Amino acid sequence: MSEKTRRYLISGKVQGVHYRASTEARAQELGVKGWTRNLTDGRVEVLASGSQQQLAALADWLEQGPERARVDEVLVSDEPEQLFLGFTIEATAPAAV
Repeated sequence: MSEKTRRYLISGKVQGVHYRASTEARAQELGVKGWTRNLTDGRVEVLASGSQQQLAALADWLEQGPERARVDEVLVSDEPEQLFLGFTIEATAPAAV
């Protein structure tokens, strides 16, 4: 099984609605490794590694988010493969490009 790493930038009403905690729980259920964090511009960023099937399932979930979220857009980019020990919530960071 080949691992891939992808970056997701999620915009909409995704801060203050348990989006990161719900993403962490869903990623752990799927066996995806990586992290999620808020960005100062109001988006949420996710960097995730897993199989094609795991990442597809995570992407489907990211487009919906938790009950109180409203997802307007999910931008996805492939990244160089990275190794993570688990899936965590990281500190808020300046907006990604």
